[in-house]
Amino acid sequence: MTRTRHLVVLVTAVLLLGACAAGPNNVAQVDAPHIAGFWLGLWHGAISPIAFLVSLFNHGVNIYDVHNNGNWYNFGFMLGVSAVFSGGARSGAAARRPFQPAPPKQPPTAAAHE
Repeated sequence: MTRTRHLVVLVTAVLLLGACAAGPNNVAQVDAPHIAGFWLGLWHGAISPIAFLVSLFNHGVNIYDVHNNGNWYNFGFMLGVSAVFSGGARSGAAARRPFQPAPPKQPPTAAAHE
């Protein structure tokens, strides 16, 4: 590739990724009956796969609460999501493998002593 083509690909990638960036949460400062914090964020993150499936059929269900206190809710949400989708789900795979004992040691032969 030429240098110009590399530059065009780089600028296009930066613009596309920049377009996906989240904007400010203007609703967070609105007086709401509840403001979600860390613990609710953790819970919402943990149930996000189920909430996503439900949200496909019910428009009143969302996986993320916009009435949140900001960074603590986001931290709890990401912690909950990572707990669900992390390697903890595969930790039982080692327990399912059958135990294989080491083969018994063979006594030394007479030829080895000579």
